[in-house]
Amino acid sequence: MPGLLARLRQALFIDCTATCLGSLPVYAGLAAVILLGVNSSQAAVRVPATPLVGRVELGAAKNAADATVACMYPMTGRSASYSRDSIVAIKLALEELSADPAAPRLRVIVDDSRSKSSFAVRMAEDFIRQDNANILCGMVSSGVGMAVSRLAKQRKIILIGTDHASSRATLEEGHEYYFRVSSDTWYSHAAGARYLQELQQKTGWKKLAFLGPDYEYGRVAWRDLQQALELLGVDYEVTGTYWPKLYEPDYSLYIQALLESQPDVLVVALWGGDFTAFIAQARTTRLFLQMRVANFDAGGDYETLVSLGPEAPEGLILSARHHVNWPDTKLNHQFVNRFHALSGRYPSYSAQGAYAGMLIIASAIRQAGKASDTDAMISALEGLHIRLPKDPEGYVSYIDPDTHQIVQAQVIGIPVPNTHYPPAQVMLGNWRIYDAESLKPSPALVKKRRGESGN
Repeated sequence: MPGLLARLRQALFIDCTATCLGSLPVYAGLAAVILLGVNSSQAAVRVPATPLVGRVELGAAKNAADATVACMYPMTGRSASYSRDSIVAIKLALEELSADPAAPRLRVIVDDSRSKSSFAVRMAEDFIRQDNANILCGMVSSGVGMAVSRLAKQRKIILIGTDHASSRATLEEGHEYYFRVSSDTWYSHAAGARYLQELQQKTGWKKLAFLGPDYEYGRVAWRDLQQALELLGVDYEVTGTYWPKLYEPDYSLYIQALLESQPDVLVVALWGGDFTAFIAQARTTRLFLQMRVANFDAGGDYETLVSLGPEAPEGLILSARHHVNWPDTKLNHQFVNRFHALSGRYPSYSAQGAYAGMLIIASAIRQAGKASDTDAMISALEGLHIRLPKDPEGYVSYIDPDTHQIVQAQVIGIPVPNTHYPPAQVMLGNWRIYDAESLKPSPALVKKRRGESGN
């Protein structure tokens, strides 16, 4: 009986780690060890260097810090990996800054936004009132980012967006306290429109469908794509637009509708686990045989490439806000390799945004003199130039002083066999590169977008 009980305990523990830990913290596995009496050395649960759920403090101690930076990322559910990778990237940036005696000392607080706007706004208020935060940062969901941006404007505190991508944050609702340090839906879909124009010249495609999450990010991505295609003069017919909820578990009805409407090209704006789930479900049908499928903003994320296995579905066209294997520069290699050395895995695109955010904040403080001088910080951030892992050779990212959006090149590729970054068996290749300045929204477009919103 004791042997049977031990086996039952072990089986239950294994089941928990296989089914629970994808969305729950590793503490769930540790709780199973404790409650079930399994020897922790036998259970082989890898404990992360920082908790995956709950408040994390990094960098300088409160009384030794030149600035307190308070960041919010989702720590549970399908998007929890973005928080995990952002924390690792923040550690890398802080490590670099600590090696520079002249660099400001940052105290960085990270906590769980729960992907809920109202909760994140209350958390931001607590950061300001209780932690005396000088700067807010982070956020993955555009809905959350926009809500906290409105608070930042009201409270006159700088917000550095590192991940959320709705272009409305810098165009229609842009304000002096908001800056974004990763590509947005305009830049990615302006590049996507160029790619589709080139593809049409080769294949003659005419019919287009769009599928995106039914909230801020998805709706704005579709508008940005339409606007970019219009500016290029691309002629096409829309066969349908489809709006699943964020974190939708079952895409079968949408897939069936797409098979019936028969577009030549489907553009998808799902991200993270949502896009991975969509691909997995679509692979059981003829969808990839009937149409080209593109995801220009988040589809080329490393974790998505891992999920594709040894052979990607036919016809995929993908990009992301950072790529493990592009650009082929010393700086990108160093970032990717250091991330892997610290975490044991390769970074998702969210990592480069968080890394950039810390270095940009430090650079602005150095120029401004102190983080508490908000006006001087804004002046330092506007037009700030900084070389980042995403930059191809010869280019330096900068923050557009008008929109407060970072200006960066975009690349789009297709999955090709590549085992240099395990466990991924495919990576993107056959790149099409679109230089940063060619993607930047024109002054006329910025004026039009802001005029429509009354700003």
